[in-house]
Order: sequence, then C-alpha cells, then structure tokens
Amino acid sequence: QVQLVESGGGLVQPGGSLRLSCAASGIIFSDYVMNWYRQAPGKQRELVAGITTGGSANYADSAKGRFTISRDNAKNTVYLQINTLKPEDTAVYYCNAARFGAIRAWGQGTQVTVSS
Repeated sequence: QVQLVESGGGLVQPGGSLRLSCAASGIIFSDYVMNWYRQAPGKQRELVAGITTGGSANYADSAKGRFTISRDNAKNTVYLQINTLKPEDTAVYYCNAARFGAIRAWGQGTQVTVSS
C-alpha cells in the first residue's frame, strides 16, 4: 500500500519558520519525484516545490527565496523548510510522489496557519 504522511504543520506567527515532513511507504522512494503543493480554502491547489530523483530542486516563483525542498532517501522522507512565513502561506500542504510523468499518490496534508 502506498502511503504518504505529512507532518510538521501548525500555528506560527508571521516571520516564523516550519519544516514540513512527508514520509513515504509502499514505494521505492528513490525512484520518485517528490512534490509539495498547497491549497487554501476556496483556492486552487498550487505547486510550491519539487525535487527530482537526483536531488535537484525546483520552486514556484512564489516560493523562491523562502522555501527549501530536500529529500533523505535513507529515511524515505521529503522535507519542506519554510522561512519567514507570511499569512498568505496559510494553507494545507500536501506532498505527492510522481513517476513517469504521473502523480502516483497524495498525502492527506498538514495544516499551516500563519497568524499573529
């Protein structure tokens, strides 16, 4: 069974930081591109970052400079470090795993709320 489980979200003040984690099971993790998306209520889900099997990172324009994606293949985990959080970062953050150009699994998401 393929399973992706996000964690690390929470309530944080503007300017704070969070590191989100996504733990994968049921796949050969190192064979998959891993991505982070986010979705605020009433808004479309948007890609924020992706990382290739070789560890190359890509970011949406909105994420450049404050977001860092990384992966630890030994732990079957992908991370998203978010610095200098802003209220507009408030969303449910989801990870997915992709292979051969297709998304294979989604996690259930972790809530990030940025508020003073």
